[in-house]
Amino acid sequence: MGFLVWVIIGGIAGWVASLIMKTREGLLINIIVGIIGGLLGGWVLGLFGMAPEGNGLIASFLTALVGACILLAIAKAVLGGRAVGK
Repeated sequence: MGFLVWVIIGGIAGWVASLIMKTREGLLINIIVGIIGGLLGGWVLGLFGMAPEGNGLIASFLTALVGACILLAIAKAVLGGRAVGK
């Protein structure tokens, strides 16, 4: 996938993850969380024997969404329940 597609999928995945995890993020943070979430989600799914790469945009989005939710949950735990992104 091209860099622009990574940014778009990352932004959407980060935004949806922030809605799910009830955090308020800005556009740039959503993109960063989504892209890092994609890497984290790919790694976690790889541990379970799943290979999300090469399976299309929907699989990439779901992988980034799972990873972004994990990343936001970790951030909430580290920050002690304070709002993430403020």
